[in-house]
Amino acid sequence: MTPSRDISRLLEIMAMLRTPGSGCPWDMEQNFATIAPYTIEEAYEVADAIARGDLHDLRDELGDLLLQVVFHARMAEEQNAFSFGDVVEAITRKMIRRHPHVFADQDGLLTPSDVKGAWERIKAEEKAERAAERLAAEASHKSLLSSVKAGQPALAQAMELQRKASTVGFDWNDPRAVLHKIREEADEIEQALDRGDSQELREETGDLLFALVNLARHIGADPEMALRGTNAKFERRFGYIERELQSQGRSLEGASLAEMDALWNEAKEKE
Repeated sequence: MTPSRDISRLLEIMAMLRTPGSGCPWDMEQNFATIAPYTIEEAYEVADAIARGDLHDLRDELGDLLLQVVFHARMAEEQNAFSFGDVVEAITRKMIRRHPHVFADQDGLLTPSDVKGAWERIKAEEKAERAAERLAAEASHKSLLSSVKAGQPALAQAMELQRKASTVGFDWNDPRAVLHKIREEADEIEQALDRGDSQELREETGDLLFALVNLARHIGADPEMALRGTNAKFERRFGYIERELQSQGRSLEGASLAEMDALWNEAKEKE
């Protein structure tokens, strides 16, 4: 098996990885749910390469993201649901439909705003068609939260769910009440730790994160940006620990937690 510029080679590789008996044990035990976090991670890494202006990394990260599409398509094909070719056909049909000014005869010139307007109109038509198909398949109750996109990052989705519920009064009026809820969720995590229930711990941790997003919403902070700021702060302070130990001719492995914590506090004070 040799590398190739042809997508068919990548499809062959994925098929081999998923072949019982001769494939990769890890790849064969995966499903849509277990692969989904990797798909999200690869999308973020694409965005990061773009933000850094690193086109070499962007090429590699786009390949990793493409692998995710191939992986999901292969699993769907194994279930006789759809194949990679169906994915390609669906997106090409969508792009042709959303660009009538390019793929159909049009009189006159369209401005960028005209194109955007047409795109949004056609997209809305497609959404309405899908909704109609779902309603025809099952008579489902339309929830207030139905319009919240499920495919967005969890922090953003939590924020939007809370905003929607708030429009009908399902909300706290005081950020301190949210803070009380955060303490309550933290106590429930401690109780779950005492019971040693891993499933309960996952659920309670999710509840705590949801409550933290709620607090961010109430104080007017974007939880994603707040967390990114904390990530950057953590990197700065940890980098200070590394540099200080290096200046002493020492390694991280050779330092105690108390020593590293003291250096962390030094970095905090310097900021």
